[in-house]
Parts: sequence; structure tokens; C-alpha cells
Amino acid sequence: MANRFMLNETSYHGHGAILNIVPEAKARGFKKAFVCSDPDLVKFGVTKKVLDLLVEGGVAYELYSNIKPNPTIENVTSGVAACKAAKADFIIAIGGGSSMDTSKAIGIIMTNPEFADVRSLEGVAPTKNPCLPIIAVATTAGTAAEVTINYVITDVEKKRKFVCVDPHDMPVVAIVDPDMMSTMPKGLTAATGMDALTHAIEGYITRGAWEMSDMFHIKAIELIGKNLRKAVANDPDGREGMALGQYIAGMGFSNVGLGIDHAMAHTLSAYYDIPHGVACAMLLPISMEFNQEVTGEKFRDIAKALGVANTESMSQEEYRLKAIDAVKKLSFDVGIPTKCEKIRKEDLDNLAKDALHDACYPGNPKEATHEEVKALFMKLM
Repeated sequence: MANRFMLNETSYHGHGAILNIVPEAKARGFKKAFVCSDPDLVKFGVTKKVLDLLVEGGVAYELYSNIKPNPTIENVTSGVAACKAAKADFIIAIGGGSSMDTSKAIGIIMTNPEFADVRSLEGVAPTKNPCLPIIAVATTAGTAAEVTINYVITDVEKKRKFVCVDPHDMPVVAIVDPDMMSTMPKGLTAATGMDALTHAIEGYITRGAWEMSDMFHIKAIELIGKNLRKAVANDPDGREGMALGQYIAGMGFSNVGLGIDHAMAHTLSAYYDIPHGVACAMLLPISMEFNQEVTGEKFRDIAKALGVANTESMSQEEYRLKAIDAVKKLSFDVGIPTKCEKIRKEDLDNLAKDALHDACYPGNPKEATHEEVKALFMKLM
């Protein structure tokens, strides 16, 4: 069987990368941008950094900011209407996963109107056309949505998140500029950074992992382990290291899938509106403990990438424990909680059922029963 690998057409990395937005737009013949960015980024002037460049470069735009942290079906449908009214021919997504996921769904529906019912995009939807071209400008170092073929939408009515996987939604240009991330507060830096680490670790052990994806994931684990603490302290080098690390993780997991951690995290966010990165981080040591027996020697590589010394002389039991402990220590150091007080005992059956039906679950290297997933959720209580 052949392994498929998909990446952006073009990506720019490093300080000042946003200066390439206008030249790229003009080189591609784009006329009017539909700018998607969340209200906080607009309020605190982060979005303005890009808007000023558009004004200076003579590129017309319409701003859309009806985007929630866990974007909803309504955010997408109202965005499609606004994009049509704007008569835009490309999208600039400014933000983290929320802005980019919303942009991807809008872009897909704009060119595939038969999928106007957002729920019809769940899973691997048989869309025929590439989405409205997207230039994705990352403002968080975590989701890597700027390089992935995935997006996640919240169905408020049904209290669930659904994952959409579509090669047609990948941004044509990714802008990964650490200067756009410098205003992230500590909590968001920590949560998005741990989301990136979860991407890298789950991607490294997922069923679909192979040599090319392994190359990206192990380097991402190393970069995140070295830089997340510094990024939380707003050190410029830490910001730049995390910007690269999270992107590299996205290059990998987008092509091979994730696992039970993300399946459970999506469910927690849908039920209790917990930030996605926090949910992933709380579950990461728990999911690693659950999966460790089927990972061969990969936990040795994970431990080494996270800075654990003398892994070659350790037994399998020792290096697996060290890898899990290194994740726990990093999570603690950046202020991630270990318990979720919002979980209710009466929700456990539905939480487990929804996690097992999540699109990320099939990638998990170990099968889980309904009762086992309930037990994993209970470890957070």
C-alpha cells in the first residue's frame, strides 16, 4: 500500500514572515480577502498587523470575527453568508485552530455548495473542489491547522465536536511568524504547546505511523521539549522554537492520524467547553500509560527527545515510565491542571461512547472497550 503525504504549497517561517502575505496574494492574482480572525485578536491589535499590510499593499478585504474558541456550526454558516456578500476570492485566516477551522469550513462550502449543511462535512466528505484559497497566519504554537487537512467544528445542539478530514481544505500558504505569537498569554501558550506535544506523541505511535511521519514527530517532540517552558516565559527564542516545533508536528500527524487522547479531548471540550489544548494535556500521560504496552521501543525515543539521559541503558519498563514522567513534568511546569472538576459521573457513559465514535479514535495503536474509556475519564475526576 502506498503512503500519501500532503503539505502546503508554500510556507514562510521566522520573524517578519507576515511581510510575504501581500506579495503572495498579488502573485496568485487574488483581488479581495475575506479575513477570518477571532474577536480577541481583533480587540488586542494582533489582526491589525495583517490588515495594515493589506491596506498598504492595496489589497481589499472584509473582516469576519464571529468565531468562538470552539467554533460552531453557526460560526461557519454565518461566515459563508458573509463571504458570499463580500465577493472575496481568497481567505486570510488569522489565529489559532478556531479561526483556521472556521476558515476551512467556509472555504470548502464556498466551492462545494452541495455541502452547505455543515454536518455533512463530518469525517472524510467526498468534496470535489479545492476550497477557496486560504493564506493561514498562525498566532498560536499548537494546532498546526495551517498545514493540516483537518478541522473540527462544534455541534452545540448535539453537544459534540466532529472532525472533518479533507485534502481540499489545506491552506495554499502558511505564515508561521513568532512575532504574531508574542502576545499570547501564558495559559494559552502552555495549552497550545501541550496540544502540539500531544500531536507529536500521538502521531509517533498511531497505527498509520511510518518512517517519514516518524522523522517529523520525533523532531517536533525534541523542539517542544526544549522550547515550551521558554515560550511560556515569553522568551523570543522559545517562541520561535515552538512555532517551528508545532508546525513540524502538523506536517506529520495530518498525514497519519492521532488517537484516543484527541478522541477523548474533543468529547471533553464539547461537553464542558474545556480548552482543547488543556484537555489534550491532561489526558496525555493517561493515554500514554494506556498505550505503552503496544509501542515497542518508541517510548525510549520519546524519553530521549524530551531530554531524559541514559535511555539506552534502561529497561523497557524504565524508559516507558521516564517518558510518561517527562510529559507530566513538562505539563506541571507550564501550569496545566491534572484534574477536571467539571466531569460528572452521570456523563461517563456518553463521554465514552462519543470518544469511541470520534474520527481520531481509529488511529489509536490499542483497542479500547467502553469500560476502559470510562476508566480513563475517571482518572481525571
